[in-house]
Parts: sequence; structure tokens; C-alpha cells
Amino acid sequence: MTTLHLIPVGLGQEDHTRWLPAAAREAAVVLRYFIAENAKTARLFLKQVATPIPLQEISIQALRPDTPATDIRDWLKAVPPDQDLGLVSEAGCPAVADPGAQVVAQAHQMGIRVVPWVGPSSIMLGLMASGLQGQRFAFHGYAPVKAHERDTQLRAWESVSHKQQQTQILIETPYRNAALFEALLQTLRDTTRLCIACSLTCDDEWIATHTIAQWRKAQMPDFDKKPTLFLYLAG
Repeated sequence: MTTLHLIPVGLGQEDHTRWLPAAAREAAVVLRYFIAENAKTARLFLKQVATPIPLQEISIQALRPDTPATDIRDWLKAVPPDQDLGLVSEAGCPAVADPGAQVVAQAHQMGIRVVPWVGPSSIMLGLMASGLQGQRFAFHGYAPVKAHERDTQLRAWESVSHKQQQTQILIETPYRNAALFEALLQTLRDTTRLCIACSLTCDDEWIATHTIAQWRKAQMPDFDKKPTLFLYLAG
């Protein structure tokens, strides 16, 4: 039976032994078929984990958010019965905040075994290190881009956070980190706690949690163009 391996990719360029268990690497380096959010970064990952298989002999199908289910089924059907395949995200865990969930869904429908491997998830790592509510939380992905819609949404999430004591988690395109940070300071309550988790698992990683009132008095964080997670919990 064919197996679909869900293999995490690093959040930065650090040595894979820092974030990928040996068993997960061993599962990855024998695969000749992959579905990837980004074929280029998938090849970089395979070089990083030192696959012994020449890259030109490895099939990598590029997955988009709008890839038709029929294409995904064709990719899965094309894998020989005696071979397995891997699913990789551009960074972090596949199928979490990632179009790979479509592949996993099709695999289940086709009776393909699905095996998730342990590796870095910025969502889980940030939540673990935040000191915020870890029993109830919601990941929203990106906030709206337009300022008015973004601010309205941030307040709505804060209201839910206050009523349910639920941690709100979101990300932003790295070059817009400062804009989101300023919006959080302007829209959230003084007593709401905000955690910023930057460059997780990387050499320049830093994580800090303060109230909005405290953040307003602090210096602008150094997170320009760095992958950053924002988490907040209303007091």
C-alpha cells in the first residue's frame, strides 16, 4: 500500500538536525515522489537533508491553493504501488495553514495511508512559548489587508478572546509586520497580552509577551522581513 508521508520543512536555513527528528529524515530521503507547495524550496529541503537520490530523478508536483482535485488524484494515482510519496510545505508542517490539506483529503478518499511526521510548527511553538491560554486558541492566518477591515477584525477577535478566554493567533507577510504591530497597539485594549514570536527555531529567534500598554512604551521590535507570529489574549 502506498503511504503519504507528511514531512515538515524548516522555518529557516538552520541545520536540519536542530528541528527534524532522525526518523523523519530517514523517511524523507528514500522518497522519489513529492507534492510540494513550492518545488524550488522542496529541492532546497532535499539538499538540506542530503537525499542520496539525484534531484533530477525525483518527481515534484507543485501544489497551488486552486489546484483541481482531479489533478491531485492523478498525481497520487501516478505513484507506483511499491512506492511512497511525501508532502512538504514551503515552511513548517504540511496541511496546517497550507494547501496540502487538499492532498491529505484526497489520499484518505483513495485509501492511501497517511503518516504525519514530527517537526516544527510555528503555531504550536509560538503558543507554547507565549504564556497565553493553551487550552483554547484559534489560528486565523492573515488579517484583512485594508486598514478599516483589519482593525474591525482585530477587535472582533479580541471580543471572542475576552468572552471565551481564547488565544488569537495570526501571521503577516514579513514586510508588513510593522504595520500589523502598530494596528494591534492602536486597536487592542491596554490589558490585552500580546506575544510576538519571531524567527522561531532560527539563530536569531526571540519571543516576548507583554500587555498592549507595555508594548506601547517599548521600542519597535526587530522583526522587519522576518517570519513572525502574533498571539494575543484579552484580559
